[in-house]
Order: sequence, then C-alpha cells, then structure tokens
Amino acid sequence: METAPPVMPEGEAPDVSPDTPPPARPRRRALRTAGLIAVAAIIGLVGGTAVGYGIQAQREPTALPPLNQPSLDHPRPLPKGQKAKPLPASEDRQAKAQGDLRKLLLPKPAGAKKDEFADRDGWMRVSTFASHFKGPGDALGYQLELGVRRIAITSWLTGADRRTEIRLIQYRAGDTLGAQDFVEDQQGYMSDEDFAGHEGTALKGSANGRYYVFPVDREAGYLDFYEARALFYRGDIAVEIFVGDSKKISEKDIRSLAEQQLGRL
Repeated sequence: METAPPVMPEGEAPDVSPDTPPPARPRRRALRTAGLIAVAAIIGLVGGTAVGYGIQAQREPTALPPLNQPSLDHPRPLPKGQKAKPLPASEDRQAKAQGDLRKLLLPKPAGAKKDEFADRDGWMRVSTFASHFKGPGDALGYQLELGVRRIAITSWLTGADRRTEIRLIQYRAGDTLGAQDFVEDQQGYMSDEDFAGHEGTALKGSANGRYYVFPVDREAGYLDFYEARALFYRGDIAVEIFVGDSKKISEKDIRSLAEQQLGRL
C-alpha cells in the first residue's frame, strides 16, 4: 500500500538545502517566454520597416532645396559640333618636354666663347654624368633607380676665366619622382662645408629652387677659384647650373641665369 506524501502546513516552504537544484520546469518556461518575446520583437521590426517602405513608395517625390552656392559658369559647354582646340606647342609644357630637350636650354649669350670641354652635340651620356661624382658606380646605380632618361647640356666661356654650364636631366614617369628626389638630394649637400656651407637662397618663381655662392677656394700656387650653383626642377626635368671663375661671382649673376633657365621651362 502506497504511502501518501506528507502535507505541508499552509504558508510554510519546504526545507531545501543550498545544494538542491531549483525546479527545472519553471526555468524552462521562463526561457521559452524570453524567446517568444525576442522573436516577436524581430517580426515587429521587420514588419514595421516593410510597411514604412511601402508607404514611402506610394508618396509623390519631394524636390530637394537648391544648393546654397551660385551656378558654375566655367567651363561652359562648347556649341554643338564644335571641339576644343589643342594647346599650341609653345603653351603645352608636356609637348615641350617630350621634344628636343636641347631646345629648352638657355642659349649662349652674345659674345660668349666656345667651351673646349663642351659636348659637341649637346647631349651627355648617363655614364659621363655619373663620372662627375665621387662614387661613379653608386651614382650610376642611383640615377638608374630614379629613372634617368636623358641629359641635355650646354656651356660657354665669358670674360677672362668664367665658365658656365647648364644641365637638364630628364627622368621617366613612374612611381618615383626622379627630378624632385635628385634635386632635393643635391640641395642637402650644399650646406656641408665641402660645398657652399649654407642653405642657399630661394629662387623666385620656383617653389623648390635655390641658388648658392660658394666661399672662395684658395690654394698656394693657383689662382683663386670662385663657384656658384643653382638647383631646381620643373616637372620631370632637374636643372643644374654651374658657374666658375677666378674672380668673384655675385648672387645676381647666378640668380639671373637660374631665372632665365626657369623661364625656358
């Protein structure tokens, strides 16, 4: 015969120890209720969004307010059937740079004498250019990395001993900015005592150009040697100007040469 479970007095709770797990059924019901609430919230959100799109699609489009700026009149469209005229070569810098680079060199001044050390055809080999540096091999490798393309050169003699030389070093278009890198590299040396020993003077009309007057170089048994240089670039062309003389070279002399050559580019 089965024994009936004891009846607890009303208002008293059963004696449950802290280790006794709570009844499983009430918690399962709570989890189920929370899941239903979450699903209902998602359905309500999706449904509300769909209804909102439906209402918006049925409405007439509303014009946007005008922009708070005047109309742009330039550039104006050309008349029908008319095409834009290309720039003349004299105004197209790219066309000038792709032509005969020697034509961009500053012409020899009136009365200038021929320089016996000048290149006959106005071109300088890259290997010859690299040979003017202390480490010709490294200089050649450096120029090839920068993408050197060609070098145009001119030089002349004026007065008793003054020699002027101008080089246009053109670089290929690519990932590197060859002309800029080369000029900035050379400008970095100018402040050294072995060169100008100062930062130089900014070249008017150029955001990057500078010109330098070196201190006199005196050595027993030789004539005094004065030197001035200008370094700048325009596009893919780097420019070097050298002036050497046994007499003093003024800032005006080297500045004037640099400004004239800059104007040619």
